[in-house]
Amino acid sequence: MERKIIASESVPKAVGPYSQAVQAGNVVYTSGVLPLDTVTGQVAGGDVKTQTEKVLENLESTLKAAGMGLEHVVKTTVFLTNLADFADMNDVYDKAFKASYPARTTVQVVALPRGVMVEIEAVAVK
Repeated sequence: MERKIIASESVPKAVGPYSQAVQAGNVVYTSGVLPLDTVTGQVAGGDVKTQTEKVLENLESTLKAAGMGLEHVVKTTVFLTNLADFADMNDVYDKAFKASYPARTTVQVVALPRGVMVEIEAVAVK
């Protein structure tokens, strides 16, 4: 099976020794996506709704570089620094996936890179 590195110019470059996404056959595995502005590299927004919107926008751009979209996502893992933000994150998430919901795990973590409130990783199948 061929392994292909996926990199989108529409999202911030990886800041460490990892790829934005890796495609293996017809499956794309994304790294955790942060709510970073592509131009400035800064965290977008100070609330979980705004950050979730940016994460999903960056996720969609990464998938687009692989010829896919959110409709191809079969599994996500959502990391929140405060599980009390679940409802706000879920409101944004619901609108992005529009009832074509992937399987999902949501967990609370102590901290996330750059002090963000939310990070999402995904698996997509074409």
